[in-house]
Amino acid sequence: MTAVTLLNADGTTAAADLGDAPAFERPTAPLRSRVAYAAAHVIPKPWGDNVPGAPADIDWDATLAFRRHVYSWGLGVADAMDTAQRNMGLDAAATRELIARSAADARAVGGSVVAGVNTDHVDEAVIPLGAVIDAYTEQLHFTEEAGAGVVLMASRHLARAAESATDYERVYGEVLAAASTPVVLHWLGPAFDPALTGYFGSREFGPAAETVLRIIEAADGRVTGIKMSLLDADAERSLRARLPEGVRMFTGDDFNYVELIEGDGPSRGDGGEGIHSDALLGAFACLAPAASASIQALDRDDPARYREILAPTQELSRQVFAAPTFHYKTGVAFLSWLNGHQEAFSMVGGMHSARSLPHLSEIVRLAAACGALELPELAAARWSSLLRLNGVDA
Repeated sequence: MTAVTLLNADGTTAAADLGDAPAFERPTAPLRSRVAYAAAHVIPKPWGDNVPGAPADIDWDATLAFRRHVYSWGLGVADAMDTAQRNMGLDAAATRELIARSAADARAVGGSVVAGVNTDHVDEAVIPLGAVIDAYTEQLHFTEEAGAGVVLMASRHLARAAESATDYERVYGEVLAAASTPVVLHWLGPAFDPALTGYFGSREFGPAAETVLRIIEAADGRVTGIKMSLLDADAERSLRARLPEGVRMFTGDDFNYVELIEGDGPSRGDGGEGIHSDALLGAFACLAPAASASIQALDRDDPARYREILAPTQELSRQVFAAPTFHYKTGVAFLSWLNGHQEAFSMVGGMHSARSLPHLSEIVRLAAACGALELPELAAARWSSLLRLNGVDA
């Protein structure tokens, strides 16, 4: 029995048992029925000057070791995305180094990595559309040369500069024309970044979706997928059904991924197509063993086992991504610490302070309930030490 103390929002406590570690097995062959990427976080040096506004001081050994952990479960890594604290503590120099190091490490260990391309190295808050194109293109070429796949992220600069859907079509059209490798688009909703409200030219899903489809059609095959992070399963299904042949939907819906990945139609373990979403999820950084085991079940044509493994993780993910959703990175780092992937519960920019102890306590409870604690005894010791540090009798 692995007993811990849980902390309620009113300050009262309750005892709980974390149970045993899950008995998931790593795959012995590549996953077939779904393409799945975990959007990984960065791990700072515990002694680094990672205070708000300071350049990120990253523990590269631990950060890359976490990515190898993800690869070992048959998943790919989506790097330098919002989970890695783009626009929330990861500065431009650290972003470039992360992409270069992660791509080189992926080649060395046979992992699959894609990386975010944005305009966030530009210091000015407002720049014209031509400068947005130049900024995107600079990061695009750097990422391609590093050897990572490209995820074209939503740009705050573009959101500020664009006056119409036509402006989005112009910028994306010119950037995609400059791409020499396949590109995945990223539609990040305002729950993740309020600065992106009205992206693709409209606050309404329908007109914005039409713009996205025109961008994809005009790209002449350069767009091979789109990651949707709107936290709206019906909107994702709607766009998914209209994507051109060969363009994948990667769900970024950390509230509803279980149903979206399973899909609405029949699929086969040999990769036969039903109507489903593939995955590019921050939640999978917390759940690599369970995510892998559930997709392995789909590979065996066993959707019941898929649901049995993955469905219990949904409540944990909803807690990690609870409003304000953009602070979900704190939960990702917290679970990484509990599971022994980093020595300290710390984040660049001091963002480990962005969630309360009761919020983290609920993460502990839900992680134990769904088998997301890889080393329950270590998790218990670390959680108890955090409570004691904050004056709670554990």
